Amino acid sequence: MAEAEAAQSGAPRRFLLLYALAWAGAAIAYVPFLTILLPVKVEGLAGTSIGIDWLAWLSFGGALAASAGHLLFGWLSDLTGRRRPWIATGLVLSCLLLLAMGQASSWAGLLGLIVAWQLALNMMMAPLAALAGDHVPDSQKGLLGGLLAFAPGLGALSGALVTWPDLMSPQGRLALVAALVAGAVLPLLLLPLPARTDPAPQARSAALVHPGATVRRMWLARLALQIAEATMFAYLYFWFVTVDASMTDNRVAGLFAATLVVSAPVALAAGRWADRHGQPFRPLLLAALGACVGLAAMALAQGLAAAVAAFAVFSLASAVFLALHSAQTLRVLPRPERRGRDLGLFNLTNTIPSLIMPWLTIGLVPRFGFSGLFVALALLCLISALMLASLSRRE
Repeated sequence: MAEAEAAQSGAPRRFLLLYALAWAGAAIAYVPFLTILLPVKVEGLAGTSIGIDWLAWLSFGGALAASAGHLLFGWLSDLTGRRRPWIATGLVLSCLLLLAMGQASSWAGLLGLIVAWQLALNMMMAPLAALAGDHVPDSQKGLLGGLLAFAPGLGALSGALVTWPDLMSPQGRLALVAALVAGAVLPLLLLPLPARTDPAPQARSAALVHPGATVRRMWLARLALQIAEATMFAYLYFWFVTVDASMTDNRVAGLFAATLVVSAPVALAAGRWADRHGQPFRPLLLAALGACVGLAAMALAQGLAAAVAAFAVFSLASAVFLALHSAQTLRVLPRPERRGRDLGLFNLTNTIPSLIMPWLTIGLVPRFGFSGLFVALALLCLISALMLASLSRRE
């Protein structure tokens, strides 16, 4: 009876806001470090030329550890039936390991710390992702996705804060990141949790006509769009320079940050619309189509103004898609008792693109230029939309 009442009334607004803050804390944990602080550390140890090779291998090893850790600790939180002890332990360990990064003096030592840090970070993130599925009913999944859309922007802003010129030493930057993460995650750990909202098995099977097929379509739809997004952002700077040689890394970073900031309220509005109209997959379909249109326009763009406008369409649509997809995934997972493990499998869509992206680029750009690459990525986004089209028709 308590679960039914919770599903009807929904999770308290305070829980949703503190959960979104904690999820932003996870973004603050890795965005400034992986995009700025780690490359600077590597450059200081190895120099620019060797450092590029170092960074590639460190990123690869970290991605493997993140994938394994998300699966492992999501599954362990399922087995124990408790999420918050794992979140708290992962928070403490990841912050301590982040501080230890500043003391690393060799490639091997840094690699060991990166692997351990990724495992600890995913000890926090995997149960945290599953916690939303435990306590947020389907009627609020759209709102949840909209709130999660603020996390990337806050991660980017934290990077700007910790790298403010002459603000603090390299070790001080790591300490500030750790403090920001702890400040964002701790309030959720101290908040009393609302009642669980898992529907009865018969209710869930009625809501999803073919649960297995729905999960596969959601997984493939995210993978296809993630390949496009990962490829796009890895080579974004190089493409803009071919369009206009005056483009700088700072201008490209500013454009990227601006689209993230704009995408958050758009995702929030789309998520609330989905909740009110009972159409959870429609915004995802439209966002995938928007990403396809943006990439097609990028392939045809002539001049900087057209290139910026086309990129803004793609970036906005893909950011909205990824935020809402993360929340709506919780709706389609068929077995609540293994939610953490299943979310670990969905997390593979974040790491597999890193293995596919280089070969896709090497195979297309030398022969067809960036326009050929963008056409291929647009087709991937179209495939993502087609995967979601049948789900949208069942709403």
